[in-house]
Amino acid sequence: MGHETLLDLCKSTLLTALVICAPALLVGMLVGLTVSFFQTVTSLQEQTLTIVPKMLAVLATIVLLMPWILGTLREYTAALFENLSAYGLG
Repeated sequence: MGHETLLDLCKSTLLTALVICAPALLVGMLVGLTVSFFQTVTSLQEQTLTIVPKMLAVLATIVLLMPWILGTLREYTAALFENLSAYGLG
């Protein structure tokens, strides 16, 4: 396996992981900013108030996007197995 092939494989793996994780991370960030703004306005500084909404929002995002996540992983895996001979493994 050449260096270019290995770099392409690493690039596609990292890009797929980033695409899958990005929606949950963005939702967590938006909920965190919203809760922080609410805490600043109300002067309420409770740690559980910040973590629980973020956890629930990220969990809901992952559950709602599970079919898309699994489809993306299926497509990546199928492409990986189709190109197995190019990686020198098949």
